[in-house]
Amino acid sequence: MPKRLVCLTFDFDALSLWIARRITTPTPISQGEFGVVGAERILALLDRYQIAATWFIPGHTLETYPEVCRRIHAAGHEIGHHGYAHEPPVNLSREEEERVLLRGNEAIRSITGTEARGYRSPAWDLSPHTVELLLAHGFFYDSSMMGNDYQPYRARQGDVIPLDQPAQFGQPTRLIELPVSWSLDDFPHFEYLWTATHLQQGLMRADDVLANWLDDFRAMSQLAGEWGVLTYTFHPQVSGRGHRLLMLERLIQTLRDEGAIFARLDAVAAEFDQRSPFAVA
Repeated sequence: MPKRLVCLTFDFDALSLWIARRITTPTPISQGEFGVVGAERILALLDRYQIAATWFIPGHTLETYPEVCRRIHAAGHEIGHHGYAHEPPVNLSREEEERVLLRGNEAIRSITGTEARGYRSPAWDLSPHTVELLLAHGFFYDSSMMGNDYQPYRARQGDVIPLDQPAQFGQPTRLIELPVSWSLDDFPHFEYLWTATHLQQGLMRADDVLANWLDDFRAMSQLAGEWGVLTYTFHPQVSGRGHRLLMLERLIQTLRDEGAIFARLDAVAAEFDQRSPFAVA
């Protein structure tokens, strides 16, 4: 029987999402504070359905709200690396990026007693150094790229993408990529964001988004063969609000009824590694 895995992942950015954008006025900071309210509600929802999830938590959130982060860990959820203050790696030098990796892992270790196995880049983009640094610091998987939808794959190192020549792809590495998609992320659909240079309208009707998300699972059932995984991304300050939380519960109920197996990302990466062992080129 085909195996259909679903990973519910939560980017618990809290204040760091806004700080990284240099937005520190009271209202956006209060949106980040609501992430704690949303996280409490989501924890209760996951407990009700006995689902283990993966939470990507910046070091800033771990240090600002250690108690709720300890409860996330105590409930059996995985805590993955998500920067320190939600810094996009593409804006950092190699040395700065490594310092952020180390500082974020220190914050995770203070909560869980171990360093993270998984990494998700803030803003879902990697620098030319990210894969190398993740391998050097013992990460098992990344969840930031979009080269597939229902199948993990090995992250490459050393791509060369010139403007006037064919792409030259680097070599696959041991690092497992658990792909994501903007269409399976709550933030672009729901979050209203206005700055002097940017407008993200958001505020989509929840039932329309739910219909798309369920159809992605149904498409996996048709296209993924005997084994597939689908990763949803939520932000507590977005999906912890009112009708969106109700939508999240309907999503869980329907996926469960249609045969989804819920799993943490680290467990899915381990299963993929067993199914497709890394072979050195």
